[in-house]
Amino acid sequence: MSSNIRWFEDLARKDIPLAGGKGANLGELIAAGLPVPPGFTVTAHAFTTFLEQGGLRGEIAALLDALNVDDTIALRSTCESIQRRVHETPFPPGIRADLDAAYDELCERTTETQDSSVLVAVRSSATMEDTAQASFAGMNRSFLNVLGKEQLAARVKDVWASLYSPRVVFYRKRLGLEGEPEIAAIVQMMVEASRSGVAFSVDPASGDPDVIVIEAAFGLGEVVVAGEVEPDNYAVTKADLSVRNVHIGHKSFKLSLGGESGNVRTELSPEQAGSRVLNDSEIQGVAELVRRAENHYGAPQDVEWAIENGTIYLVQSRPVTTIPGTESEKEPAARFNELVRGLGASPGLAVGAVRLTSTPDDAERLETGDILVTTMTSPDWVPYMRRAGAIVTESGGMTSHAAIVSRELGVPCIVGARGASTALTDGMTVTVDGRAGVVFEGRVEHPRTPATGIAAESGAVVGGQPPKIVTATRLYVNLAEPGKADEVAAMHVDGVGLLRAEFMILTALQGVHPRQLIEEGRGDEFVERMEEQVRIIAQAFYPRPVIYRAMDFRTNEFRGLTGGERYEPHEENPMIGYRGVSRYVAEPDLFRLELEAMKRVRRNFPNLHLMLPFVRTGSELRTCKAIIDEVGLTSEPGFHLWAMAEVPSIVHWLEDYAEIGIDGISIGSNDLTQLVLGVDRDNDQLAHLFDERDQAVTESIKDIVRECRRLGLTSSICGQAPSVFPEYAEMLVRIGIDSISVSADSLDLARYNIASAEQRIMLEQARSRD
Repeated sequence: MSSNIRWFEDLARKDIPLAGGKGANLGELIAAGLPVPPGFTVTAHAFTTFLEQGGLRGEIAALLDALNVDDTIALRSTCESIQRRVHETPFPPGIRADLDAAYDELCERTTETQDSSVLVAVRSSATMEDTAQASFAGMNRSFLNVLGKEQLAARVKDVWASLYSPRVVFYRKRLGLEGEPEIAAIVQMMVEASRSGVAFSVDPASGDPDVIVIEAAFGLGEVVVAGEVEPDNYAVTKADLSVRNVHIGHKSFKLSLGGESGNVRTELSPEQAGSRVLNDSEIQGVAELVRRAENHYGAPQDVEWAIENGTIYLVQSRPVTTIPGTESEKEPAARFNELVRGLGASPGLAVGAVRLTSTPDDAERLETGDILVTTMTSPDWVPYMRRAGAIVTESGGMTSHAAIVSRELGVPCIVGARGASTALTDGMTVTVDGRAGVVFEGRVEHPRTPATGIAAESGAVVGGQPPKIVTATRLYVNLAEPGKADEVAAMHVDGVGLLRAEFMILTALQGVHPRQLIEEGRGDEFVERMEEQVRIIAQAFYPRPVIYRAMDFRTNEFRGLTGGERYEPHEENPMIGYRGVSRYVAEPDLFRLELEAMKRVRRNFPNLHLMLPFVRTGSELRTCKAIIDEVGLTSEPGFHLWAMAEVPSIVHWLEDYAEIGIDGISIGSNDLTQLVLGVDRDNDQLAHLFDERDQAVTESIKDIVRECRRLGLTSSICGQAPSVFPEYAEMLVRIGIDSISVSADSLDLARYNIASAEQRIMLEQARSRD
């Protein structure tokens, strides 16, 4: 078997590094006995061999390493240069010979005479594409109606070059995908589809696992995938395949195979455009195949299907990369003026100014938080979709590009909103309800009912495997680096219990003291950089909670920044000096920059909440809370304000803190231990005395948690002890702590210790009743 070519039937999930996501998935479908049009994969090994023998590998890596993807001009220029080199470089002889031989064999398999050529589709199959980590939603190129060996070779090279398009390079960078990208190419016999479309084995808008959603149009399925028409939308009960809802879309045209000349577009009459594509029996036939695909993979699937001569084929299958939480969102009251309605494709609400756009170049004027309104989107739109507060398209369905990417970005989206470009005017303020599929005039208050405590806000773990251990005590993670967000979010974790601001702030400050930035009038730069970094983490974990701990630099840490000596006093013991809430009260202009960045992020990701470090007294907290009130965060529904329990005085002040507006307490065990014991945790000579298990420390923790329970406050702890010491985890569970937050590398051990403690307590209770 050639290392350059693999037939679908020889592939399985383990072959993703060789055949990419699409190729491996097609092999899995065939192994499951599902109907798949025949074909083969030009492997990722062939692609890397092409780069190496053509001398392109080092050249491309150097260009990408030096590229700033936020520089649009540089991004386009660099990508064009790389793609030109790919097209200019000839195939190694062995790869071309293997490709020709495979095409000949495919013709023999699918035609009656050996000299006949067969129409094929050539699609990308990147090794990170169509996996559970990212969908890439059509970013790499695909080609239809490819006929003959010369065309096939040219299209394979086009697929390879598409790996270096601006949209793909930008997307990879924003997702934090490291390492050298690789790509395979799928070569598959074209199906003469009379009807086709896409289907989800879960409801992509609500996340309901008991519903299969099917979208259908006449002719080839590209019109559905690209969002070029409004397809029919069918909802099917997964258990018994009963059709529970039928929405007939407006299919203004269809595409049919047209040989070498390309697809043939046929305009449909109003009667045809509004007619139903599938009857109930056909809907159930598609749903049955989708259900079988999900059962085979053991995870929700997004499939493309086509019907030829009465036979239903699955053209490809991929994991569903995002599933919304099931928290209810009430539709705004009827008294608000409804401007336009479509299909709710990505849940959430956003308020912003409408920006009517027709092309990606036109979208350059889109500001962060604007409402992007257009006919449909394609992968070229992704950089601008990231800026949008919400997206509204006039065409497309639940599985169109706009819908898929919006869900992955966590941006509210409405598709199939016919007449949006005429009903909405540029610059007008609107509210977009992505779940209900409605655009309202003006600002509509967020209808989400605030949860009682942080635990109520966390959603199901998204994108990972079903958890092996389930605990009633929430397990959160401590995080500081945006680059790790996607990796950690895929773990079995209930949210971020401590998002440390310091590393992100250093990046945003770029070595300059914040007071100097303010003096130079560059405060907005800091806000924008912080917003970008915090957004990455909030998006990765959405809808699970992310608790952002505000800046807690000590004076000795700030003095090293440019201009720091002008602003930072010298302190003998900065650990208990000018830090935390004391600094916010003394320098409210600096604190407001952080709060503004948070507020911007919360427009799209209301799972972000604030935690105040090193709170000393009630009067100090009251003054700080007034600053937060002025910015408007505390008036936002669902917003939670936390205080860290690091200073032992908190036991005295807790009731006042609750009255002021704190609704969550997180115990910072490191600072609490050093202050209870009078031990400087940075002093090596006293290291042997620093012990979180000391009775004085554990009794203080018990007092804090018990008082939180009495006052109805959520309680948590940030520290490693629960993962290191099983008895420490058991102590926390026994006193009724709501959540525990540890570092990412300690999650599994902490979860095990928590579960063991919970089971031991339940066993004791059961035995005591005997």
